[in-house]
Amino acid sequence: MISPKLEPTNSSRRYPRSATVSRAAEAVAEAGLADNITLCCERFQTLALPEQADAVLSNSLLHHVPNPLQLWFHIKQWAKPGACILVMDLLRPESPEAAQALVDHYASDEAPILKRDFYNSLLAAFTEDEVAAQLAELNLSRLLIDVPDDRHWVVGGVIP
Repeated sequence: MISPKLEPTNSSRRYPRSATVSRAAEAVAEAGLADNITLCCERFQTLALPEQADAVLSNSLLHHVPNPLQLWFHIKQWAKPGACILVMDLLRPESPEAAQALVDHYASDEAPILKRDFYNSLLAAFTEDEVAAQLAELNLSRLLIDVPDDRHWVVGGVIP
């Protein structure tokens, strides 16, 4: 999430920085944007911003959320009018067999637990039509949906 500079806190509800967040923080610093962007690892349900964000980014989160409308609702709340939105996640295949074929193709050299997790994530993911219905329910249909490859969808656009 990109927002006005937030002061880091030691709140007990924050989580230790992941390797991904640490790499992103390095990239933000190298780009000279550390005064404008703060990255945090926190449950989205408890994230409170002092003001709305200029951009909201999410990658591979939606399929982990029991009620996907919760995430879209929060994105809508976090984003100020004119904010850029980019959400990417896995695309549910048409069948368990198709999911297994994707695992075999993209994760053949991975550990068995990672293969199992990837398979289960594919089965938990949403179809393009389901994502479109979620967006419509929260009046976010102006955001565009794209399927760039055989295992992902991307939603992007500007909040009106």
